[in-house]
Amino acid sequence: MSSTTQSVELSFTDSINSQFDRAAAQLDLSPGLLDQIKTCNATYAVRFGVRIRGDVHVFTGYRSVHSEHISPVKGGIRYASTVHQDEVEALAALMTYKCAVVDIPFGGSKGGLCIDPRQYTEEELELITRRFAYELIKRDLIHPSQNVPAPDMGTSSREMAWIADEYSRFSPTDIDAAACVTGKPVHMAGIAGRTEATGRGVQYALREFFREPMDVKRAGMSGGLDGKRTIVQGLGKVGYHAAKFLAEEDGVKIIAIIERDGGLFDENGLDVESVKQWIQETGGVRGYPDTQFVGAADTLLEEPCDILIPAATEAVIHGLNAARIKAKLIIEAANGPITAGADDVLRDKGTVIIPDLYANAGGVTVSYFEWVKNLSHIRLGRMERRREEARNEMVLAELERLSQAIGESWSLKDTFKKRFLQGADELAMVRSGLDDTMRDALAVMRDLWHDNESVEDLRMAAYMIALQKVARSYESRAM
Repeated sequence: MSSTTQSVELSFTDSINSQFDRAAAQLDLSPGLLDQIKTCNATYAVRFGVRIRGDVHVFTGYRSVHSEHISPVKGGIRYASTVHQDEVEALAALMTYKCAVVDIPFGGSKGGLCIDPRQYTEEELELITRRFAYELIKRDLIHPSQNVPAPDMGTSSREMAWIADEYSRFSPTDIDAAACVTGKPVHMAGIAGRTEATGRGVQYALREFFREPMDVKRAGMSGGLDGKRTIVQGLGKVGYHAAKFLAEEDGVKIIAIIERDGGLFDENGLDVESVKQWIQETGGVRGYPDTQFVGAADTLLEEPCDILIPAATEAVIHGLNAARIKAKLIIEAANGPITAGADDVLRDKGTVIIPDLYANAGGVTVSYFEWVKNLSHIRLGRMERRREEARNEMVLAELERLSQAIGESWSLKDTFKKRFLQGADELAMVRSGLDDTMRDALAVMRDLWHDNESVEDLRMAAYMIALQKVARSYESRAM
């Protein structure tokens, strides 16, 4: 953002708190209880030195605990040169509300390390990560029953593996040590489907939205997802998987992709996989063949489209560009991509927004499945899969026997038989659980939005649902 924008916009934390206040005004909760829910419980800043390249480099990291109405608390760790305390506290608050909206039994937390990971080798990043983990572990800010991190912007399963290993060194006899962090590689007690979970959750959220014709009509559209013109801002882990799944499985047309060094535009649709490969090989989208390159990438946010997916960082839609946004539907795949001021402008314009505290919840949902897997010490589906296949095989055998008994000359297709006979493995169960979570959560938000005239949009509905759930939790325990 420009300095002008920063001077008129609320901080990230204040922006979230303003949405909190808007929802709280509709609820019959005491001021003291609302203050308890809103207040960030604690933020820890750690500064540590690591000897690399023949010298000591000092790094600053944060771990914020927003709400402990349920334990453990949950939230990712991001690596970025822009990490600061306000951002971490705002993201921790979002985690509290996010978990509540989708019925995940975690409180909210978040962590960050002020570092540009692209400036360090893998070996140097491992040293830095392990030292950061050490600083958090010795303060019980990483613990299976107290505080469970996960990947975020700038981190991945690689960093989570280093953190899990560092924790196991501290607690070599802790049988539940693997549950200290989620988003680990599958071969290190991770879970299938976690890497793409947030992007998959965005896809499931859009599918559920388009199942309700009334919602689609409110957004000025009709029909299903097939053919909907879509712009994606940020082709990282979340944006890439959301765009890939929507294009390949739902027929969505990705007409623009916005990245750090510019944007690509093609009215006929972009090949997401090809663009991603180009970025990995060259470091950006510049030079990508046979399409229009736009140097001022942010202007592509203002192109007419059906669906806009901001999937990178916060505050990309703000008071200075909100009035020029022409998307009919915005789904916040990133955390906080729309400022409070921009939200007011878009709401007045009639733009429908699927909010981040719901749309971005796929990651924490599958992290919950991983945490449960680690505590139960058994792979999802291991007990049921073959029994399910045997039962299905028995059903098919009986159908074929009956067809022969009545003399009917029909048979089931081999492709159907193969799909029907295959029992659900871990990935299938993860996808089923995520789909169920996203569908149920939006159904509750939708009912509140439709049935109460004072509920202005889905964001207010989501916040109201979250605050009520957290309030009930606090009221049921000594505070």
